[in-house]
Amino acid sequence: MNTPKELGYRMPAEWETHAATQLHWPSNRETWPGERLERVEAVYLEIIKALHTHEPIVLLVDPKTDADKIVEKLSHHNVNLSAVHLFNKPVNDVWARDCGPIFIKKRNEHQFAITDWEYNAWGGKYPPYDADNALPGWFSEAFEIEKFSPGIVLEGGSIDTNGQGVFLTTESVLLNKNRNPQLSKEQIEAYLADYLGAEKIIWLKDGLAGDDTDGHIDDLSRFLSENTILTMISEDPDDVNYNALQENYEILERARNIDGDTFEIITLPLPKTKIEGTTVDGSEYVPASYANFYIANGVILLPLYDKSCDEQAINLFEKYFPERKVTGIPCADLVWGQGSIHCITQQLYGIDF
Repeated sequence: MNTPKELGYRMPAEWETHAATQLHWPSNRETWPGERLERVEAVYLEIIKALHTHEPIVLLVDPKTDADKIVEKLSHHNVNLSAVHLFNKPVNDVWARDCGPIFIKKRNEHQFAITDWEYNAWGGKYPPYDADNALPGWFSEAFEIEKFSPGIVLEGGSIDTNGQGVFLTTESVLLNKNRNPQLSKEQIEAYLADYLGAEKIIWLKDGLAGDDTDGHIDDLSRFLSENTILTMISEDPDDVNYNALQENYEILERARNIDGDTFEIITLPLPKTKIEGTTVDGSEYVPASYANFYIANGVILLPLYDKSCDEQAINLFEKYFPERKVTGIPCADLVWGQGSIHCITQQLYGIDF
């Protein structure tokens, strides 16, 4: 059987036009205990309100959750319900980026397919995860989209691409023995080439303190365009993340694109990541980062955390995405669950409603 690469497929960049966005309504009481659930629902309502006027939303709602109440809340927030396609579907948690389908597109054609990677909740940290692992297959069947199954673990938040074959990732995740202990770095690169069309992979090192994914790239560094990369830095040498972010920055400064040219490297300061108290898993830190933005049709959803640098982040995105509206959304209550806007979204292609 031919691989997607042999068939001419590649993973598109996030700024390419979407058919819809995948979201899961929050319902996991272990992730969102007590009044945390209501607080994160409020963030979701703001995200949906900002997003639904730009592209349709596929909203998965666990059957144990009262869908009528969700519809009522959406209506109260002036959300046009015709743009929100609600499906009663078992889900374990909200992290659509990591368990959802990763789409690929045929070069020079409007033809899409799904890659269905295995999902094990970041090395088996948060069972059960079987319902989330089944979601790419459900999308393939429900919307009649061809599916390719590599058979190895990969989360969507662990990779970022410029759509032209260059990928960003981290050694702390893809080489972690809690994912694919049987595979070498070269073998993992071969999977990314065969199934996503990767031609060049830039390997960064470690992620943020408090990131229970072991260091996803979407909290560190992201493509803003084919040859422009945003990377987070710390301006405080005593900050817990200073050394890791500095090392990653230096790797990007040395990196070259497929043609051998350097990238334009843009930096933003990391907002405050130390919290009062701890998260559910006992961490004093959360992975708060402006790199966890989401590029949708006509809009950038930008997480906000820190008034001292939020405006700088907004101004940067307005400069690099002048054709899109930049909407900042306060995400302190969302990132308490150890993920933010990019973590809970997944772009979809080739879907008709």
